[in-house]
Amino acid sequence: MRQLLLDLSAQQPPTFDTFVTGQNAELLQRLQDIAAGQAQPTLNDRFIYLWGETGAGKTHLLHSVLHSLAPAGAQGGAIGSRLIPADADDSAFDYDPAIQCYLLDDCEQLPPASQIAAFNLFNQIREQGGCMVCTGTLPPTRLELREDLRTRLGWGLIYQVHDLSDDEKIAALLQITLDRGLEIPPAVMMYMLTHYRRDMPSLSRMLDALDRYSLATKRAITLPLLRELLQQESGEQ
Repeated sequence: MRQLLLDLSAQQPPTFDTFVTGQNAELLQRLQDIAAGQAQPTLNDRFIYLWGETGAGKTHLLHSVLHSLAPAGAQGGAIGSRLIPADADDSAFDYDPAIQCYLLDDCEQLPPASQIAAFNLFNQIREQGGCMVCTGTLPPTRLELREDLRTRLGWGLIYQVHDLSDDEKIAALLQITLDRGLEIPPAVMMYMLTHYRRDMPSLSRMLDALDRYSLATKRAITLPLLRELLQQESGEQ
C-alpha cells in the first residue's frame, strides 16, 4: 500500500491545459501558435528558447507541444514533432522534412558531440523549414556551450519561464482541488508550500498522494494527515 500511496512520480500527461500560466501568457500563446501550425516564416517565430529554474515548467511546455502535434494514434509524437533530450543519440538530431517542430530539452547538458549535431540541425531547419523550441536553465549567452551553438540558440525569441508566486501556486492548487471535488483547507496548502518541494509538478503530485492517502485511511485531509504522509515520504527517501 505504501508504494501505491507514495507514488509521487505519477502525474497526468503534460498539456497546455494543465500548464498554470502565471506571468507566461505571451510565451504560452507563441507555443500554441506553433502547435497549431500558425508560426510565421521568420526566425523570431520559428526558433524559441525558454530558460528558467528547474521546476518552472520548461519540460512541461515541450511535452505540451509534442502532445499537440502528435497525430491520432501516434506513439510519443513520432510524426509532426520530435523531443530531443540532452542525452539523446546523435541520430535524434537528424533532420527529417516530416518533422514540423524539434524540441530540444536541457541544452546546458549537451555533450560536445551533441552540440555539433544541434548546431547542424539549426542550420538545416533554417534552410529547409520547420521550427525548433529549446530549453535551458540560463539565457543562451550564459551557457557553457560552443559559441556557434549559443548564437543559434539566440536566433529567435528568448523567454524566461517565470515561476509562480506563492499566491499563484496556492490559487492553482485550490483550483485543482475544486475541479476534483476535494475539500482541502488552505492551511494544508500553505504547509505543503513551506515544508515540501516548491515546484508545481511536485506539489501537484503530493496533492494526488494526499488524496489517495485520505481515501485509503478513511480520514479527512487535515494538517496532521499531511504531516504523516510527508514523514512517510521522507522515510522512503
